[in-house]
Amino acid sequence: MTLSLPNMSGWRPVGACLVALCCFQGLASPSPAAGQTPRTLVVPFENAQRLGRVYWVSEAAAMLLTDRLEAAGRPTISRVERLKAFERLGLPSTATLTDATIIKVAQLVAADAVVMGSFSLSGENLSVRARHVTLVSGQIDAETVEEGPLTDIVRVFERVTSKLAPGASQSTTARQQPALAAFEPFIKGLLAETPAGQVKYLVTALALDPAYDPARIALWHAYTANGDHERALKAVMGVPEDSRLSRRAGFLAALSEMRLKRYDQAHARLSRLGPEATILNNLGVVELQRGDARGLQNARSHFQKALETDPDDPDYRFNLGYASYLARDRAAAVSWLRDAVRRNPADGEAHYVLGAVLLETGAQAEGNRERDLALRLSSIYGEWGKRPASDPVPHGLERVKEDLEPSRLLRSEQAFVVTEQRDHAELAAFHLERARRLFAQENDREAVEELRRSLYLLPYQAEAHLLLGRIYLRTGRVREAIDTLKISLWSEETPAGHLVLAEAYLQAHETEAALAEAERALALDPESEEAKKMIAKIKGERPVHRPYVL
Repeated sequence: MTLSLPNMSGWRPVGACLVALCCFQGLASPSPAAGQTPRTLVVPFENAQRLGRVYWVSEAAAMLLTDRLEAAGRPTISRVERLKAFERLGLPSTATLTDATIIKVAQLVAADAVVMGSFSLSGENLSVRARHVTLVSGQIDAETVEEGPLTDIVRVFERVTSKLAPGASQSTTARQQPALAAFEPFIKGLLAETPAGQVKYLVTALALDPAYDPARIALWHAYTANGDHERALKAVMGVPEDSRLSRRAGFLAALSEMRLKRYDQAHARLSRLGPEATILNNLGVVELQRGDARGLQNARSHFQKALETDPDDPDYRFNLGYASYLARDRAAAVSWLRDAVRRNPADGEAHYVLGAVLLETGAQAEGNRERDLALRLSSIYGEWGKRPASDPVPHGLERVKEDLEPSRLLRSEQAFVVTEQRDHAELAAFHLERARRLFAQENDREAVEELRRSLYLLPYQAEAHLLLGRIYLRTGRVREAIDTLKISLWSEETPAGHLVLAEAYLQAHETEAALAEAERALALDPESEEAKKMIAKIKGERPVHRPYVL
């Protein structure tokens, strides 16, 4: 990463760059709310010398520090969440990141601090430089340099942890230590590009250290990606009950049993795990997949409990709406699905199912509007629209939670203020106006929160969706920008909306779609110089190498 250099002379200026970015208004993550625990994002370290044989150390650094900080009582962002954020921003998992991009990743996962650094190799001696930066202030709270044999990499990073997290509440030695010979293939397995490559490395790691449970969890993911659920189940069944990963292994085992249609075993396993929202949701899915009337009733009960446990996850509302539809409780289905699309306006499935329910109730205009919006979000809903009128909604739409821990990716954006105000239009306009001011100040996070409050009250405001699309585009979330801008244009077609969507398509390297949008903008406003410039820009666009700078 472009965050440090092989010598100490390059260390301070880069840190100053990051501090400047953090302190710039709108880039820093906000202070944690009362009752929320600050969390740290650890990003892969820079391979300063670009040595191919130790490429795996970049990810190993992030994994070891994340694991050790967590053991030391410092909550961290998991690798799964980090990779989801990379995917959301369109970044390969091994991308070289600028300081600005790291800040955007941190914002996306709602991190309060970042740990970053670099490593170099002299012979077989590993040298590691790391620093801990608080995002609100941009302050470098701690930085350290540690050295040791490459064969002693785990202990090197334990010493780094002790410097970055002094006075830790727990001993990092309590964590399971992998056999060194197994650790390298384990990391290489995580980084392999294909499930087959992942399986090869992870099987090797377990052969060298059969007691290393993280490799069993990773092997489950590799087998599952390959559709080999029997082997995936066998992999996690080898995690002992006294392991710190036993609950996660049990959750994953239940997922495999669900896919193998062993519903009784999956239900029993999930029931033993506890009352977390993700578990309650998957219990509801098991009941739904059993396919009987009693199971349908039990499913709705589990989804309701999941929602009560975690009110911010829109998937639970969708599952409640979908299960209510299957139970022919149309009033409840409409209520839950309307709430789902308020909280996630780009949820095409929810719009489609809501449209189907509304059409069944005789609300033709509203039902057609919802189905039309779904079609604008994805062409797949056009195929769904060809289904017979007696069975308009596909089966199997219930949403399964793949992780035991609920994702906190942008949870702050899903925190809505439900109001008892009667005049929703007036309050929605108030939030929209605040969002305009915050957008002008480049305070994107708070602007998004205001826009979501406004859209919760009035879901189909073209201007609000347009502004939200601009923010997504400015912060590198191109696919989300495209979906949001489609909703804006569906709500009200404007030249400005088409031009912003053209820019989004251009950033996604979809030049034909970009050109179509720009030409539509010009058709709506033949005098638009901006549209003419956009068309010229698109026609002059040529494929070039683009660094991952957002």
